[in-house]
Amino acid sequence: MNGFEGHPSIMRAPLSTGMALTPDIPRSSLALRRIALFEGLPDQRLDLLAQQCLWHSVEAGKPLLLRAEQQGDVFMLVSGRVRVTTYAANGRQVTFRDSEAGEHFGDIAAIDGGPRSADVVTLLPSVLASLDRAAFLGLLREEPLVAERVMQRLASLVRQLSERVIDLSTLGVQNRLHAELLRLARTAGVAHNQARLEPAPRHAALASQISTNREQVTRELNVLARSGVLQKDGKALLVADVARLEAMVSQVRGD
Repeated sequence: MNGFEGHPSIMRAPLSTGMALTPDIPRSSLALRRIALFEGLPDQRLDLLAQQCLWHSVEAGKPLLLRAEQQGDVFMLVSGRVRVTTYAANGRQVTFRDSEAGEHFGDIAAIDGGPRSADVVTLLPSVLASLDRAAFLGLLREEPLVAERVMQRLASLVRQLSERVIDLSTLGVQNRLHAELLRLARTAGVAHNQARLEPAPRHAALASQISTNREQVTRELNVLARSGVLQKDGKALLVADVARLEAMVSQVRGD
């Protein structure tokens, strides 16, 4: 069933990744208020950050960061959506997560001074602010609340990656897909035992998230649709029975 496939600033030169920058984006502390990391910071601090940041407007489908690149800027996603991913030697894409407006990324390389641990590409036209490594580390020293949020986020990433390693090591493709759909449903929000994923995730994207191929994803989505767990609703994918999906995942995980 193929129906499932379905702002403120003077700019530096483009990054080495080939990021497409649009000139004359104004520096604005108002835009930084949308970033969860900076929530509650005083106006004076936000104004200073806005002046320290570089501002970028990037088309969809463009690389922002490249794995193994020696570059330590931290990026704040003001609008748009990006994907954190990488590619195996055989060309297979492995997706870690998608980041939405209000999130930040790039802090791992900024903290330890090492190379980038993954690629980041835009999924939608995006506006971003970037803060260089020295300014970011200075911010962590001067603003304990921001440092605490960074630590909490890194701890959350460790938990997510640990769970993913366990899933990849112990679950079959079918069960990994169930777990990923449940994660997407919870992220989208569950109401009355249903969750609406809009737009519907592409089969190839799901496959890269759970380390399999698109054909296997398509087969299992069809099985879930026939059993009533999933429904196609225009351009959206409706998880019609979240409780049943939760039970399927709990059973194989032993929760």
